[in-house]
Amino acid sequence: MKQAVSFEDLQEFERSFEGNRANRVAMNAATANGVIKAATNPLVFGNVRHNFSINLEQGDITNQKQSGRCWMFSALNTMRYRIIKKLNLKTFELSQSYPLFYDKLEKSNYLLESILETMEEETDGRLISFLLAAPLNDGGQWDMFVNLVNKYGVVPKYAMPETANSENTREMDGYLTKLLRQYACDLREEYRAGKSPEDLRTKKKEYMGNIYNALCICLGVPPKTFDFEVRDEDKKYLCDRNLTPVKFFEKYVDMNPEDYISLINAPTSDKPYHRTYTVSYLGNVKEGRPVKYLNLETDTIKAAAIAQLKDNEPVWFGCDVGQSSLGKQGIMDVDAIRAEELFGTEFSMNKAQRLDYGESRMTHAMVFMGVDLDEKGNPVRWRVENSWGKEVGKDGYMVMSDKWFDEYMYQVVVNKKYLSEELRKEWEQKPIVLQPWDPMGSLAE
Repeated sequence: MKQAVSFEDLQEFERSFEGNRANRVAMNAATANGVIKAATNPLVFGNVRHNFSINLEQGDITNQKQSGRCWMFSALNTMRYRIIKKLNLKTFELSQSYPLFYDKLEKSNYLLESILETMEEETDGRLISFLLAAPLNDGGQWDMFVNLVNKYGVVPKYAMPETANSENTREMDGYLTKLLRQYACDLREEYRAGKSPEDLRTKKKEYMGNIYNALCICLGVPPKTFDFEVRDEDKKYLCDRNLTPVKFFEKYVDMNPEDYISLINAPTSDKPYHRTYTVSYLGNVKEGRPVKYLNLETDTIKAAAIAQLKDNEPVWFGCDVGQSSLGKQGIMDVDAIRAEELFGTEFSMNKAQRLDYGESRMTHAMVFMGVDLDEKGNPVRWRVENSWGKEVGKDGYMVMSDKWFDEYMYQVVVNKKYLSEELRKEWEQKPIVLQPWDPMGSLAE
């Protein structure tokens, strides 16, 4: 069999294409409207209605704009919900710029420390290339946000509002990444010139000072204290002065982040169920808790999420939002886009195969704010609070079919109390360490 594509092959392909009426119809539809619109299944709109038997009410929808901070927005949305309910507020928003500042700072330190730990690795090796590829990625994981909250707390949005660089992080990220790669180069060069670890860490501190200055220029100086002022639905005024961010979190969010754990569904052969996992070189706060997952069957994860929603508490989750999804309409359904019919082919990989072959992984974090259960208590569709503004979906809310959950949901964070005693014991296992490039090391953006 010949290896190259011959002109005879091309003639055969062309005759086959033009001889099929369905191909010509599909070409007209796709060239005029694009693939997604041409393949959209209009019947799906009647199956994913915005009606839910369990429905939590939230404040005004948030908007991450041109940034990859969905994991922060989603985590803060679960926390502001607690403040809104506790204080009887119509709406309230926590600052997303505040954790962004410290995440960039901590990720910079994490990268430079990782460089110091890997001095014997070849510069063109896979590990160093991976570390330098996107050291200041906007994305993150639940455990990474917990590390930020534990160390720095949270603040109201007015205490550290958005800036041009928090709403569109591309330019800031670009120049900070340029700095970090330069610093990594300098540290490795000085190591090869014989500098001691003490000398290198002194240099690292100088570099971190430069990063801090750049972040202040881009985002402003984070507040150390602030006055908390709100007026509730009954017009009652509350003022609590001179709070630190950590004290504010403890007093008003009133949540123990250590009680919340990450459950994943990764049905690949290298990750047996009922085992815990972590990912090497994945993190932000160097002294913080590592990212950790418990891999479970999908039905077990759903049951825990439903139990938390029934208890009037939102659920943070991570999924592959771009798969079989109509973003503007806010629909996630496996039947939403019938690309197989458009192209006359099949997309037949299962969930494990999509993970193994790089076709799918967690890309985005959102919050479950409801679920519709059938007469047997099984989920039919899920109510999703997104952070793309109120123009997406129905006033900012999306609908996820339960079949879509099965195929493209990868991570759900729940309070340990919603797990059985056996599962809580499984959580205590020492985690298996995955490679940095494992799909379970992906960051939600």
